[in-house]
Amino acid sequence: MKQVLVKQGQAITDNIPAPVVSDNGVLVKVMYSCISAGTEMMGINESGKSLVKKAMEQPEKVKKAFNMFKSGGLNAVLGKVKDMGSGKPTGYSAAGVIIGIGKNIKDLKIGDRVACAGAGIANHAEYIDVPRNLVMRIPEGVSFDFACTVTLGGIALQGVRRADVKLGEIVAVIGMGILGQLQIQMLKASGCRVIGVDIDDRRLNIAKENGCDYILNSKNTDVIKEIEKITEGYGVDVVLITAATSSNEILSQAFDMCRRKGKVVLVGVVGNEYNREDMYKKELDFIISTSYGPGRYDPMYEEEGIDYPYAYVRWTENRNMEEYLRLVSNNKINLDTLIEKVYEIDKADKAYEELKNGENKPLMILLKYSEEMPDKIERTVHVNKEIEKKDGRINVAIVGAGGFAKGMHLPNLQKLKNTYNIYSVMSRTGTNAKAIAAQYEASYATTDYNDIINDPNVDMIMICTRHNLHAEMAIEAMKKGKAVFVEKPMALNEYELEKVLKTIEETKVPYTVGFNRRFSKYAVEVKKHIKDRLNPIIVNYQMNAGYIPLDFWVHTKEGGGRIIGEGCHIFDLFNYFTDSEVATVSVDSISAKTDNISHRDNVVVTLKYKDGSICTLTYTSLGNNSYSKEFCEVYCDGKIIIIDDYKKINGYGVKVENIQSSSSDKGQYEEILEFSKAIKSDENYSIPVWQLEQASKVSYLVEMELNK
Repeated sequence: MKQVLVKQGQAITDNIPAPVVSDNGVLVKVMYSCISAGTEMMGINESGKSLVKKAMEQPEKVKKAFNMFKSGGLNAVLGKVKDMGSGKPTGYSAAGVIIGIGKNIKDLKIGDRVACAGAGIANHAEYIDVPRNLVMRIPEGVSFDFACTVTLGGIALQGVRRADVKLGEIVAVIGMGILGQLQIQMLKASGCRVIGVDIDDRRLNIAKENGCDYILNSKNTDVIKEIEKITEGYGVDVVLITAATSSNEILSQAFDMCRRKGKVVLVGVVGNEYNREDMYKKELDFIISTSYGPGRYDPMYEEEGIDYPYAYVRWTENRNMEEYLRLVSNNKINLDTLIEKVYEIDKADKAYEELKNGENKPLMILLKYSEEMPDKIERTVHVNKEIEKKDGRINVAIVGAGGFAKGMHLPNLQKLKNTYNIYSVMSRTGTNAKAIAAQYEASYATTDYNDIINDPNVDMIMICTRHNLHAEMAIEAMKKGKAVFVEKPMALNEYELEKVLKTIEETKVPYTVGFNRRFSKYAVEVKKHIKDRLNPIIVNYQMNAGYIPLDFWVHTKEGGGRIIGEGCHIFDLFNYFTDSEVATVSVDSISAKTDNISHRDNVVVTLKYKDGSICTLTYTSLGNNSYSKEFCEVYCDGKIIIIDDYKKINGYGVKVENIQSSSSDKGQYEEILEFSKAIKSDENYSIPVWQLEQASKVSYLVEMELNK
């Protein structure tokens, strides 16, 4: 499909794999999309800056990169840098026709005309997959070109709602860009008198045409004096700021415009320094308006489709945008004067150039798409010429090209290019799949898993998706005869696990889970000194896991929780050290006193093994990242061996090899190397299947105890 990408300060139209419809969304054939002159142009300007300039402007990201290097090494940082240089999707407002329905969607149907919203979702692309709460039916009589402005309408309307204006109030709107133009008309529909303020006479005249009562050019007019005249010396009731500037002057001017106990609502972006006296002496309210309204940035609302109760949250972002479309259908919003240019998607670069360089920049530009409905949607794009199957090399398909795959597995596979060939890349985001495929010279990029498992040239599938997909994808791949490397966890519950184990037994194909720590040179060194022990071992393992907000996906049904999703790593390491079956599992967790902390990722787990060994995991989100993330103590036959964050190892009562790493070296390279040996030797399993099963079952037992 055709899609607009932003790269190095330019907009380009590229051929990208089309998305697959998600369970909680709909697949839309786009007819029109709307370019946001403010937000999108900022994104284009940002993409054109050098890394040095970005670092100078955003020092907090430099610090983040340094922390990434400490924990994940240079590969992780380089992967992020390369990711920044690839083309990024743009756009957040579109309209079209539903051509696919997710399995959880009950109230929409194929053929419905809909408007769509969301950055990174309602992209400038021929096809988009949109979650339910970011989709609005288009009322009868409203055209696609008008409906595609829905996101801008939602932003404008939320600003007006935050202002809480009353009939007859006088409102000043600073900034006569598209948001200001829409707000003028909404305010007039609410019975307000409106003053438009800008430095562009052309835009001010358009505002006048759309019903603005007074227009003031702040370049050549004393705006404060004029407002005093209009308001008989009182000042305006409300100021809405829709301008985009780094200047602090606009904020100060807005405070001066207000009457005592008035309100200033910030919808745009301005300098954040202000004089307290400007607000204090008038006892002003300063209010921020967040995007399209309640629900924005809440993954449960936007991604899972869980609506807020109508009686308690009357105007969610979805209902705001529905109301905007109703206003358009009732001719309360005039878009004829605002939509100034329309370009075919193939000419998107010209549209952005006009917004970037023109003196009289259009208020709004739309992109138009083919109206023909497709016979077939192409979800696979060939990036390089077909790569023939090479003798002795393992053709790998990457499934789920997220941060970990990009920062760790892909660079390691590249280092082992005489053993592995990165053959294809699948991601639910077509732009990501294609960028990674191009970077690693893969044959093709796709968003469709069926294209991967049905490709006879694929030998091995590396599954790096969200956790809830691991088991099902691994089973499908094994049934097609593919070797499977699946990131942890192996499965999210016993039911899934049993299905996976049954498929392993039936297919006998090579299979492993990304339990990498057992392959690290540090763990191997420990094993060397304890394998011939006389007595059981005691292991204390601290995981200073770091805090992750409780609404993040790892805590949801997609992730299964942090013990199943990450703690399983350590249970596997205990299995490796002991080579024994677990006899008992003991679980204790904290009693959290604040809502932002959970007992589920602050837990102490003790495993008693049948050989008499005792292994304890302390897993916590209460710590600090200035301390080692992982710290392991092993006690055995008068010896103590300590692994400090997989950067160094110390022995007491035993001489250990002097191993050191500048960043945590947790065995990811070695695990991939070992799996290739298992594949080629027909051993099939680089980790004994019974130990994979045991580590998984322990994590389920712990989770079950935490849920009591």
